[in-house]
Amino acid sequence: MAIYVDFMQIEFKGYKWCHSWQIACKSCDFAALIEVDKRLFHRNASYPHYDVTVQMREIAIEYGAIPAGRKKIIECAKKLKVELHEQIARSEHC
Repeated sequence: MAIYVDFMQIEFKGYKWCHSWQIACKSCDFAALIEVDKRLFHRNASYPHYDVTVQMREIAIEYGAIPAGRKKIIECAKKLKVELHEQIARSEHC
């Protein structure tokens, strides 16, 4: 499963932030590897994603994350949203 990071650099609370997708669903070990706090995951956003600092982004890229533009990010985020809804539906039926 590919991990994607965008090119954003939004300044907030003394850090520059960007976004990452596909860490949440099937690659939780990858999130732990780059030390992404679970609280940084925005499950209910228009497109579920992690907020990650630019420093975390660089570490993610070193471990194989793919820098991606807006078109790829939106495609990826839509897939993640569907996966999350399917996970919720499965857990409600157990």
